[in-house]
Amino acid sequence: MDQAVPTQAPCVTWLSLAHQDLSEIPYEVILEHSCRLEALDLSYNLLVENPVQLGQLEQLHTLILDRNQYTSHVKFPFMPSVTAVCINQNKIHNLPVFVDEIGRKFPNIKILCMMNNEAASSYFNGGSLTQYQDYRQYVISQLPALELLDDTVVLEKERAQARKTYRIQHSSQHGRKRREVHR
Repeated sequence: MDQAVPTQAPCVTWLSLAHQDLSEIPYEVILEHSCRLEALDLSYNLLVENPVQLGQLEQLHTLILDRNQYTSHVKFPFMPSVTAVCINQNKIHNLPVFVDEIGRKFPNIKILCMMNNEAASSYFNGGSLTQYQDYRQYVISQLPALELLDDTVVLEKERAQARKTYRIQHSSQHGRKRREVHR
């Protein structure tokens, strides 16, 4: 008697679960493709949960989370393979908190798109040119390997200005902390 051998779904390199009205990440579907999954699109859903199990996707380099409900306090797993994160039009309000998380959890990030979030000041959300430039300088200073922020290439002169602007603030904050410790 022949026994049926269960077949495993073929691994894909790109998986889109966009526009599914998902309120939870369907890890069982995603992890079926963990062997080769390089890009995952979870955009246009209702996601708010911390995507902790995505850390099992060791080949993933692109994560698209556009138009969900993520806030500045989202907690990502450590994913050194990820080089591109798109998280446009979410509920990110606190830029330092969010950028710190991105920098720690995606140490090799080269592309970050976060347009239409309150923390990403631009003309789209009522920000001024000065606020937009400050936003860019701050993000670039915190993510030194960044090559593209939103829809604009990071220029060397921008990178130099970001280092100059935020180095002064970091050293003055560091000095203040040092004085507070010695009190």
